[in-house]
Amino acid sequence: MGDKAGSKGRMGRGKGRMEGALGKRGRGRRDANRGGGGTGGGGKEGGIRYIDGKDGAAGAERALAAAGWIALDCEAAGFHRYSDRICLIQLSTEAETFVLDPLAFDPAPLLRAPLEDPERPILMHGAAYDLRLLARDLGIRVAALADTQVAAGFLGEPEVGLQALLERKLGIRVSKKFQRADWARRPLPRAMIDYAASDTRHLHALLADMEDELRARGRLHWAREECRILAESATDGADAPAPDPVTRIRRARHLDNRSLTALRAAIAWRDRVAREMDRAPFRVASDAALLGVVAARPGSLPALAAVPGFPKRMPRRRARALLDALAEVARLPAARLSSWPRPERRRPRPGPEEVAAFERLKAARNRAAGRLGMERGRVMANQLLQRVAAAAPATVEELAAIADVREWQLEAVGGELLGAVAGGS
Repeated sequence: MGDKAGSKGRMGRGKGRMEGALGKRGRGRRDANRGGGGTGGGGKEGGIRYIDGKDGAAGAERALAAAGWIALDCEAAGFHRYSDRICLIQLSTEAETFVLDPLAFDPAPLLRAPLEDPERPILMHGAAYDLRLLARDLGIRVAALADTQVAAGFLGEPEVGLQALLERKLGIRVSKKFQRADWARRPLPRAMIDYAASDTRHLHALLADMEDELRARGRLHWAREECRILAESATDGADAPAPDPVTRIRRARHLDNRSLTALRAAIAWRDRVAREMDRAPFRVASDAALLGVVAARPGSLPALAAVPGFPKRMPRRRARALLDALAEVARLPAARLSSWPRPERRRPRPGPEEVAAFERLKAARNRAAGRLGMERGRVMANQLLQRVAAAAPATVEELAAIADVREWQLEAVGGELLGAVAGGS
């Protein structure tokens, strides 16, 4: 996760460049984004500028270059379409909100300089997914991230969703009407553009409110460190091989080898159809329907159509392709059938001393979470506690050397964890 070698053993490193995400450059009026309405649709109206071509990009480029901070959000279409590509990008500044259509033009040249500027705070909420999209689709790596969801976690907020935080902190109610809309549809209705803009228009006021509280609690640098690591690790694992698709389907673990092979063939068929139709795979056929097909082993189109949950209106050509794939599996000799994937090699089972240390570490973490008013997993995840138990550190330096241990964790719970490893209750 990030450049851990460069961050170990230097408590409070993050207090340098920016005193909080809004810093000197970014902090404006607390209510800068509270007001405003209007809709988009081919121009500027009510403080929202919809840009679907290079002609409108020049003005946005100048405005973003002059902005002290930028609030950013992205919409993708993975719930409806085969690809989860970026379909809309919303950006708010002190003065106005821009909604960019990346399906109509390439916004990367417009966005790269302002988003990769290490001195300009980029305000986001639940940024992990959008950061991956920006890196994958546009080749952009956000530099100075300030994530309001991260801030909420350090404040121990009971709900960390954007709508809940806006209502709780600012008294602003935001509609959820288009939460699962198809953002790849064109033209976009004005109501959807206005809805998308609402995701960024209030982030500045929300973050300003929470940073004041984080500063008062002495946790501002905790959030800053976590945001830095989140931005740096946005593409971690992007090149990892895809897992075997059968492992994502419940009840597949108990199938015999021929059924597993048939299920893999059915999943591959669904993926091809989804790609052709530009439709999310689950909208072509559900996992339950594919399991039903494998169990029924239909030999005809009527038998396939009779499988519970299988789409009744599947075109004959596509349905026939599935039957052909299943028939091919049925003819395979046993030696050519595929089995359940072997699990990754795991480290040896921990001994009794390590197990006891892990239990003491969990107890210490849980007490610290109660003291800090934070979720237990936010203080330190069990998986990381297991690594601490295995390493058995005796000093702060040894604890800091364990992969993924944060500097803020050393500050907040380091002493308690070392005491637990040493055998304290």
